[in-house]
Amino acid sequence: MKKVEAFIKSARLHDVIERLHEIDGLTGTSVFPVRGFGRSRNNIGPVHIADSTIESVPHVKIEIFCVDNLLDTVKTAIIESAHSGLRADGKVYVSHVDEAIRISNGESGDSAV
Repeated sequence: MKKVEAFIKSARLHDVIERLHEIDGLTGTSVFPVRGFGRSRNNIGPVHIADSTIESVPHVKIEIFCVDNLLDTVKTAIIESAHSGLRADGKVYVSHVDEAIRISNGESGDSAV
C-alpha cells in the first residue's frame, strides 16, 4: 500500500479531483487547506516566528491511500491535472504504508483500503 500526498494550487483542485474520480479501484481522497512556502519565498531577511507578518501561500493538500498497482495511475493523474506550466505548481510525495485496518469490520491489508 502507498500513501500519496500532493500539495497543489487551490485553483487546480477541481481538475485533479475529476481525474482521480476516473480511476477504477481508487477508494477515496482527503483534501485539506494548507498554507506554506516553497522555493519561491521572498528572501528579504530573517523570518521571526513571533512575527505575524510571515507571508505564506494558500495551497491544498490531497491525501490518498491506494494499493501498489494504482500508484502510477494516481501520480500521473495528479501531475497532469495539477500542471499549469507556471512555477509553484506543487509537489507529490509517496510513502509506503505498512498496514491498514477498516474499523467497521476489522478487515486489514489491501482490502481495507
